[in-house]
Order: sequence, then C-alpha cells, then structure tokens
Amino acid sequence: MLDRYSRRRTCWPRPAPGTAPGWSTPVTGRIGKPLLTLHGTLDVLLPPATDSDVYTRLVADAGRQDLHRYYVIEDGNHVDGLYNGFPDRLRPILPCYRDAFAALESWVDDGVPPPRRLVSRPATGDVVNTCSVR
Repeated sequence: MLDRYSRRRTCWPRPAPGTAPGWSTPVTGRIGKPLLTLHGTLDVLLPPATDSDVYTRLVADAGRQDLHRYYVIEDGNHVDGLYNGFPDRLRPILPCYRDAFAALESWVDDGVPPPRRLVSRPATGDVVNTCSVR
C-alpha cells in the first residue's frame, strides 16, 4: 500500500522464503568473511534458540564454521536499558560487543581467530564496563 503523501510503501512486503525480514539476501549461512555473533541468554525479544542458534547451524551446514564465532553472553539481554532495574539478574552486553569488535579486528588484520566460548557473568568486577570474549 502506498502512502498518499509520500508515495512510499507504508508496510513491508512479506519476505521471500529463505530470507530475513526486510532483506533480499538469502539467509543461507554461506558467509565469506569472518563473522562474530553475540547473543544474550536472557534475550526475550529474539530468543537465541529461534535466532542465533539457527543461524549458527546454517553456517555449519554450509561448511563455513571456521569463519564464524558465536558468543553466548550469560545473563545478557537484547537491550542494556533494563540493566539498571535488574542489576542482580542482567549483564550489559555493550562491553562484550566492544571486545568482540576488537577480536574481529585481530582476526581480520592478524589472522588470529578468537576462541569459541560461553561468556560467563563474572561473580565480581565491573560488568557495566568490561567483558572479555577472548
């Protein structure tokens, strides 16, 4: 349907089978460059079992698992804005994204692939500003 003022679509068409919503690229798992995926265990917006776990299997089925690292962030949520309300239950995921980006840079620039692992919530320390995926 077109908006009568802007002549733009007011809703997205249904995605083609095998593609992600809003994207025309097939979701096959056939990645060609190093890729890191981070997902929090407490993400209720996009649960890992129906999102990143599925994509990780697609990458493995395509034989590209050597180019992919999947980090499950214990107690991580989809958004960090909820952390202040539940600091005893949630862990901010932004510091993990920062460290993962540095790990990706090292992988691409120096050829050093980061390890695959679960990123546990530390019992002590500054979870708001620190995280290590490596």
